[in-house]
Amino acid sequence: QVQLQESGPGLVKPSQTLSLTCTVSGGSITTNNYYWNWIRQPPGKGLEWIGAIPYSGSTYYSPSLKSRTSISRDTSKNQFTLQLSSVTPEDTAVYYCATLFAGSLNSWGQGTQVTVSS
Repeated sequence: QVQLQESGPGLVKPSQTLSLTCTVSGGSITTNNYYWNWIRQPPGKGLEWIGAIPYSGSTYYSPSLKSRTSISRDTSKNQFTLQLSSVTPEDTAVYYCATLFAGSLNSWGQGTQVTVSS
């Protein structure tokens, strides 16, 4: 069973870069056909897909966030990271990492609250 755990600062100032790490256990982030995703949920709103880095190491981003988003990975640590630049209070949300396999988001981290405020 793959397990994911998000980590990072809970408070970020406007215009700064939000940086989160997802640590994966119980499976390798290079395993074929697995896609490693970042998803967020702003208060009172639905889930929003941010982007993904699949087993191959390529990246995919939401068009609405692409200009501010970077997802990378460290295979030696079995981790993948999210960087979201130039944040505003509208980026306040619970951020999740999750794995997509065989068409389903099978495993999720517990989520981490990130608040953008001065």
